[in-house]
Amino acid sequence: MPVADTTLPVLDLAASSIDITRQLCDIESVSGDERTIADAIQASLAAATHLEVIRDGDAIIARTNLGRDKRVVIAGHIDTVPLNDNLPTRFETEDGVDYLWGRGTVDMKAGVAVQLKLAVELADPAVDVTWIWYDHEEVSADLNGLTRLAANRPELLVGDFAILGEPTRSEVEGGCNGNARIEVRTFGLRSHSARAWVGHNAIHDVAPILNTLAAYEPREVEVEGLVYREGLNAVGISGGVAGNIIPDAAMVHINYRFAPSRSGEEAIAHLRELFAGFDVTVVDLAEGARPGLDAPLAKNFLAAVGGTAMPKYGWTDVARFSALGTPAVNYGPGDPLKAHADDERVPLEQITSCEQGLRAWLMTG
Repeated sequence: MPVADTTLPVLDLAASSIDITRQLCDIESVSGDERTIADAIQASLAAATHLEVIRDGDAIIARTNLGRDKRVVIAGHIDTVPLNDNLPTRFETEDGVDYLWGRGTVDMKAGVAVQLKLAVELADPAVDVTWIWYDHEEVSADLNGLTRLAANRPELLVGDFAILGEPTRSEVEGGCNGNARIEVRTFGLRSHSARAWVGHNAIHDVAPILNTLAAYEPREVEVEGLVYREGLNAVGISGGVAGNIIPDAAMVHINYRFAPSRSGEEAIAHLRELFAGFDVTVVDLAEGARPGLDAPLAKNFLAAVGGTAMPKYGWTDVARFSALGTPAVNYGPGDPLKAHADDERVPLEQITSCEQGLRAWLMTG
């Protein structure tokens, strides 16, 4: 007789969203190792008979099919960046604020916890809801669970409005900046450093590239009422062969965060213009997303959760929904400045306020 597997963590979704956050965070799920947490999420949804549960790899999809005239997609990723002595979780208080401390508390298991609790409790929402908990968000785009779903089951991403539970301090952040990375190279001629005049130093030729970056004034661009701040920065530099050789090659790795008023193609054209005359290689490009706050569901959502929408400076998967023609916003607990930090921690109040706001809107539409 087969022995039952008792090693699978059990999620108690009847607990508070704070306690569910802790349960999720204490299951290690660094990108590439999401199987255990995906299994636990899938098992925890089994008793929710109002949900159709689908699995694709380590992405779990649960959706209502109530025949509503509108469908909302609410998504969150279940993976984290690597640990650094920041698990297991713990509660702590600082300056009168109560926190849950630990890897994933901000990015973004608190948002996932809120989503899971509401998914099982709201059997009769005012709109049909597709809940998605996906894998491999913290690594390259080709591994991203939403990329895979778009290829395997694109119909599961279809909706009239989408919400991504990325950390926003439980405030609404519309759209996102685009993200481009390029490598700018210089070339020279090797020689012995004792006879440097025989060669040509490629590292010295990097100076105009760095001067351009240092003098660059990033734009602040208003898009549909939100002001996005751009950024252009060197994020790496390499070159050199040995301590006695004049280098024949050097490279500056540059990151450009561009407002969603520009397409990816326009962003790359801008970079090529800035670094005209140099060898430029595009290594990564992700389109931004316009705010989408003029959609009727978005207006209702903003009114229900209160506050004023802000721009999202970083890139998030809202861009994937925007590319499908679905307006999308970011809304989740946690300060994005604490995402990936060694002291990652989420204020408990933000978890409960996110749950309250999302619950109120889903029940009224």
